[in-house]
Amino acid sequence: MRKFKQVKRKEIVFSLDEWERIEHLAAEAKLNTTEYIRRVALDKKIIQMNMPDITHVLNVMKSVANNLNQLAKKAHEINKIYAADFEKMGGEWKPLCHLLSAYLLEARSNAA
Repeated sequence: MRKFKQVKRKEIVFSLDEWERIEHLAAEAKLNTTEYIRRVALDKKIIQMNMPDITHVLNVMKSVANNLNQLAKKAHEINKIYAADFEKMGGEWKPLCHLLSAYLLEARSNAA
């Protein structure tokens, strides 16, 4: 009596560009494409982060970025840059960046 390995087959469809990239990455890793896909699928970890609170932070950051862009346009128009304007903008931007970084670090550690 022959013993067969129990296996599960699944067909995956790739575009030609995707397949070319997979072949290239597999060759770099010195693996055949099947082994490369299997290792990537089994050894890589996908981190899902639940970030509903971040929308308002991103909106504020977009607003600050928009203000910075307007300052840059004005500076080009009048050929002058006022240090106080950029210091004020930096004062608004830096705390937001720190807040976002802290939030992302916390979300990532909670996801792990």
